[in-house]
Amino acid sequence: MDMKRARVMVLEDEKIMSTFILGNLRRLGILDLYAYTDGMSALQEIGNLKPDLILTDVHMQPMGGIEFVQQLRTLADPQLSSIPVIFLSADSSASTVGETLPLGVAGYIVKPPSMTALASKIEQALKGYSTTIF
Repeated sequence: MDMKRARVMVLEDEKIMSTFILGNLRRLGILDLYAYTDGMSALQEIGNLKPDLILTDVHMQPMGGIEFVQQLRTLADPQLSSIPVIFLSADSSASTVGETLPLGVAGYIVKPPSMTALASKIEQALKGYSTTIF
């Protein structure tokens, strides 16, 4: 899938970081963007939205990114449960990154992401490849 045609869901609770990420995605030509401040609100909308890709923070309240992806992967609809996910987090600890790996994610980028890293990971995820972490 062409990155510019992708429908992307962004989960980020920090307003400044959300603005930064959405702005970078727009500069990459991605215009079909949907922003949420936590996993719970995103899960409620995912069936209607059917995004091609999800970018999520790890630490959010009331539902963080790890719990969000765990619940996403258990959805009955395979179109939804297999949506590629890229984590974007300031938390680069080995324990947090290790928690995300079994979830079948397409990548993990430490915030703030560079345009190059963001573009590369998104392109790979939309082609169905798992990408390297960081």
